[in-house]
Amino acid sequence: MVRRVVTGEKDGKSVIFSDGPVANTHDYAAVPGFQTTLAWATLQGMAPLPHDGKDPVVGIQSVVPDPHGTRLLVVQFPPDSSLDSADFDPVAAGAEYEAHLPGLAQAFEPDGSGMHRTASVDYDIIVSGELWLELDDGEMRHLKAGDIVIQNGTRHAWRNRSTMPAVMVAVLIGAETQAAR
Repeated sequence: MVRRVVTGEKDGKSVIFSDGPVANTHDYAAVPGFQTTLAWATLQGMAPLPHDGKDPVVGIQSVVPDPHGTRLLVVQFPPDSSLDSADFDPVAAGAEYEAHLPGLAQAFEPDGSGMHRTASVDYDIIVSGELWLELDDGEMRHLKAGDIVIQNGTRHAWRNRSTMPAVMVAVLIGAETQAAR
């Protein structure tokens, strides 16, 4: 589980408002080893400072931010081989994604390919393990811990072709889509 420390101000002095596990963490029963943590969010427009001490991820309507809003998401990807099990139930997995990744789950294509696109600029940092970024033309890019991907609202999928879990931290910044060039 991710530990989150949140600072703010009280009586003109900096203080720690919270220090502990993130309530919006989910371990997926339908996809063993898959875990998501929505660690922080800002709404459309400027984040008001000083922070008021309220947890902005409680009751969040969408993991995908509105234009100029942000989300901080930590994702643990199990090896792709975990989806090859005879016990894997894609319908149950889809229902769990919809319940715990609102807005993002709906961005995934219904064919089960994992391909998706969001109206956001994402700063993706691989913190452990290995992932492969797949683009819509089939190009695959192998990524290791320390690699950074700037995802600019393009159609893509994440693959874990290794035998170990991989963890990625993603900062999503809501954007407005324009007509393709």
